[in-house]
Amino acid sequence: MAASMATSSIIGLGSSSLSSPKKAALVSDFVRSPVRARNPLKLVRTSGGRFTCFQRDWLRADYSVIGFGLIGWLAPSSVPAINGKSLTGLFFESIGTELAHFPTGPPLTSPFWLWLFLWHLGLFLCLTFGQIGFKGRTEEYF
Repeated sequence: MAASMATSSIIGLGSSSLSSPKKAALVSDFVRSPVRARNPLKLVRTSGGRFTCFQRDWLRADYSVIGFGLIGWLAPSSVPAINGKSLTGLFFESIGTELAHFPTGPPLTSPFWLWLFLWHLGLFLCLTFGQIGFKGRTEEYF
């Protein structure tokens, strides 16, 4: 009788068979359709069985973004806003003055370094935001 009570109390704790938990479907506004949670280490990739975190073409560069980004930076940087001169004009002018004494490089006190840094910082920001905006639009993130 004690044996039958022990088995009935154990069975009464839960279901009689151990079932695997169901996988939850993750839903997001950023994903087009619901996806199932998967273990990324068990995914079979085309890279010879190696696990890769990113797609092979992770940058997905588009030449139109590079062209429009360059034009989009050249236009505002060519506006004469610094003492009647533009940032592009000052940068190219400083290149010319530094090439005048070619074998020696520009000294650290040369304004060439300031114009080089500012011009390229603006260009790279314009290209980065252009890539984010263009790809976000084509992949329907926004």
